Amino acid sequence: MAQQQPKQERAVQTREAILRAAAEVFDEAGFAGASINRILKRAGLTAGALYFHFASKEDLARAVMNAQPASIIPWLKSQGLQRLVDITMVWAYQLQVDPLLRAGVRLTGEQGAFGVKDATPYQEWSQIMTECLQVAAAKGELQAGVEPAELAEFVVEACTGMQMYSAVVSEARADLAQRAVRMWRLLLPGIAVPAVIARTQVDPARVQAAIRDAAALRAVAGAAHNGTDATTGTTTGTARAAG
Repeated sequence: MAQQQPKQERAVQTREAILRAAAEVFDEAGFAGASINRILKRAGLTAGALYFHFASKEDLARAVMNAQPASIIPWLKSQGLQRLVDITMVWAYQLQVDPLLRAGVRLTGEQGAFGVKDATPYQEWSQIMTECLQVAAAKGELQAGVEPAELAEFVVEACTGMQMYSAVVSEARADLAQRAVRMWRLLLPGIAVPAVIARTQVDPARVQAAIRDAAALRAVAGAAHNGTDATTGTTTGTARAAG
């Protein structure tokens, strides 16, 4: 059992490395321009390692497409309607900095070009947002007649079109966060009760600062776990002694 656990951890790490490398290449070159050899070179792994985890390039592309929530959900702490707003604020920021999310969004939009028709990414986001809105409804945050699943699907549709528009009219979707702010400024009066509108924070800077702070703490914790100094990258004496 003691030997099995490190093998499982290595397998998870290998799969993550392949997924990240593939995302970077898909983000840069799209599906057609992303060769398996280029992905393997980026990951620093063998073809055997890749095909142990993924049956084909199409299978790898599906995995990247369906990994989008992993770029966003771990950063969320709010509930109800605020959580839904925060999803869009985190999404707008992560599209700037996370190639895994960018590649997932790109491949989801391009999938017809490589013979795939998979609505799972859209449906998963609709379900995640529906759950936020169901909590909001239970807390009395929504106006009468607002149907959570219907509104959730509309927000997914709006965000899909919004990021496509932003990608064309601004450099690297630089204006996407402000577009998301405008969406909520227009939507909130029609879906939320007045008291909730007043306390709902639609603030990209707040979310971005929280992500950066949390990422810094994770980096320190990860360095401590691996026995390295977070500032220098050198192995610490305590970790050497413990090893």
